Amino acid sequence: MTLQLRVYVPPHPLIKHWLAVARDAGTPSVLFRSAMTELGRWLTYEAARDWLPTQETTVQSPLDTCSATVIDPRIPVAVVPILRAGLGLLEGAQTLLPLASIYHYGLVRDEETLQPHCYLNKLPEKFDPETRVLITDPMLATGGSIMAVMAELTQRGADPSLTRIVCVVAAAPALQKLSVAYPGLIIYTATIDEKLNNKGYIVPGLGDAGDRIFGT
Repeated sequence: MTLQLRVYVPPHPLIKHWLAVARDAGTPSVLFRSAMTELGRWLTYEAARDWLPTQETTVQSPLDTCSATVIDPRIPVAVVPILRAGLGLLEGAQTLLPLASIYHYGLVRDEETLQPHCYLNKLPEKFDPETRVLITDPMLATGGSIMAVMAELTQRGADPSLTRIVCVVAAAPALQKLSVAYPGLIIYTATIDEKLNNKGYIVPGLGDAGDRIFGT
């Protein structure tokens, strides 16, 4: 069967609400951070469906034993926030994945060439091939940052088919690049915007998510 990139835009009212808050240019930094946390939480909730490994067991209820399904603790889970804006989604993701290992990956974009440059790489030398990897990055715009991170992850043994990306806004250029390079990948986003401006920002987008999160 031919693999194909899948992009999900969950029709959840809370996701729609917090997206509207994040889009609003009048939203203050403190509330924008709350919006990012909530979007991280609800998009991760959707991404975890049919992704987190489970195992069957039995538990003793107050009245009798019964069958139960629990998260399989033997399978590692990792969250990779792309710094710095990916930190805005991390808190919400961590509330649902409290035992996940967190591996920071820092990128800065050259505003003239729009190419990303790595300044921090805390990825492990090798991932267990069964590791579930969740990447958090609010904006998938030109695709430069997410392609750089995916190249590093796969080089270190991460399986794209077990990887999920959580973002707030995605645009066609990034999705097209990912579709060609990693057709088994699955993305969860609050919305898809159609175009970029001449500075590589998504329109209407959110503006500079990092600056808005940290008030800079």
